[in-house]
Amino acid sequence: MSETSTTSTSASRISEILRQQEQAILSEWTKHQLSGSALRPGLIKESELREECGQFLHALAGATRKDTEVNLDSSTWSPVRDLLANLSRSRARQGFTPGETATFVFSLKRPLFSVLRRELGNETGALAEEMWTVATVLDKLGLYTFEIFQKTREEVISRQQQELLELSTPVVKLWEGVLALPLIGTLDSSRTQVVMENLLEQIVNTGASFAIIDITGVPTVDTLVAQHLLKTVAAARLMGADCIISGIRPQIAQTIVHLGVEFGNVITKASLADAFAVALERSGMQIVQSQRHA
Repeated sequence: MSETSTTSTSASRISEILRQQEQAILSEWTKHQLSGSALRPGLIKESELREECGQFLHALAGATRKDTEVNLDSSTWSPVRDLLANLSRSRARQGFTPGETATFVFSLKRPLFSVLRRELGNETGALAEEMWTVATVLDKLGLYTFEIFQKTREEVISRQQQELLELSTPVVKLWEGVLALPLIGTLDSSRTQVVMENLLEQIVNTGASFAIIDITGVPTVDTLVAQHLLKTVAAARLMGADCIISGIRPQIAQTIVHLGVEFGNVITKASLADAFAVALERSGMQIVQSQRHA
């Protein structure tokens, strides 16, 4: 028998077995995943898992009827590819681990091997060939599932980091024409971009003339952090707002001097209150302490 005919027979027998023994395979596969060895209890309802397994078996039977080489870019495997991609993305967002997600595919080996032994137990050569084909197909699909899961997790983490950056850089309106930007934590390049965008947007929206950048919550200031601050100050000036940097503690001041960083004509103050007073004064206002009547 030629290689071409062997591949065709292999493909047709796997597909046929998947169709004829679907309910038996589905039952054993679902039961194995819910046993606790493959999935943590309570992650998914049995009815939902059974539906996902049934859809996968149907798609797998259709694909293996034509091809067992698993070319995921081909139209033959697109239903399987799309199903696994959607499943991986969904499980990544639901809190499944990479192993639990990939096990959805890998755990199918056990029930499939059992059926193959029953169907082809008397045909040693055919059994070995079919089991090898099944193992190869499921390994490729399991790795694809893992890759999609990891990619989705990375996208989720990246989005969450971006949201945290935006939440950690609030721009507060202290007074008419005076904004404050309290910074907490390390100021790196990506965060500087978010800080700059948020500040410039609020300057445009409020028409503010002064922006106070408070670094009380910034643990350390090195040359890079100082450069980021100066970039933000320069961008604000281009939008017509003067910046005041507050929160310059003694340790920070010594570090800045030691590094030789020059803030030029940027006003710096020890506290946000001091910076606010300067901003009000430059706006033509003054703070007057009221006297209580006896």
